[in-house]
Amino acid sequence: QEQVTESGGGTVQAGGSLRLSCTTTGFDFEKWDLAWFRLVSGNEREGVACIHDGGATYYASSVMGRFTISRDNAKATFHLQMINLKSEDTAKYYCAATGGRCSLTAAWKYDVWGQGTQVTVTS
Repeated sequence: QEQVTESGGGTVQAGGSLRLSCTTTGFDFEKWDLAWFRLVSGNEREGVACIHDGGATYYASSVMGRFTISRDNAKATFHLQMINLKSEDTAKYYCAATGGRCSLTAAWKYDVWGQGTQVTVTS
């Protein structure tokens, strides 16, 4: 059974950094696309970053240049490095995986979701 689990959330001051990790089991990790979403106001899932099986990456404009998604195929794990965090980055962050092509705007494409990890940025 496919499963993904987030870790690494916490509270940080504005301008600080955090690194989120997502460990996975139950699917052919190397062949799947991966993504990070966050829950914003109105309970909407906002796509933050995604990475193709081949390594191509895509980012929301609001995090471009500050967030970096990466994958470690040997460990079946992927990460979201966040720097220069802002108060508007405060949210619950979810990792997700799809056997298809990732998308920042189509949450329905993802086959498996984690339970989320809270990121709080204080000013």
